[in-house]
Amino acid sequence: MRQVNFTLIFVICLAVVLFAIENTQLVSIKVVKGVQLTAPLSIELIITLGIGAVLAWVFSVWTTVQELFVTRQALQAREVEIESLQTDLERYKAELEEQRLLLPSQSTRVPSTDSVAVLSEPQIASVVTPSAPQTAVITPPPSDLVTD
Repeated sequence: MRQVNFTLIFVICLAVVLFAIENTQLVSIKVVKGVQLTAPLSIELIITLGIGAVLAWVFSVWTTVQELFVTRQALQAREVEIESLQTDLERYKAELEEQRLLLPSQSTRVPSTDSVAVLSEPQIASVVTPSAPQTAVITPPPSDLVTD
């Protein structure tokens, strides 16, 4: 973009110089009633272009300052919004922590009415009868069954 600007400025300046070389006759300019300036046309043209460039620069600075004020106001509004959102976030975190403290913990929970039976190993008893061969009967003792 700088190269385009430089080329544009160079072409305009070259055109002004070529115009000034061709137009050297004296011209009178009436500024206000009773004030009259007489100078070569090329000098008057260069002075006029200079005044126009200064006015364009002043206008550019003015619009930049206006945009700066608008940007600053928008930034302040965003900062206020960020602060309110941060306070909301802190409040929500506090509420969540309060709710977490009110809920019963898993480790302190009382077991429900479910019962668990614990069985012990069965005992093997041998019965010897004179007429029959030796046999084994497996019977669990009734007192070993424990329920909660």
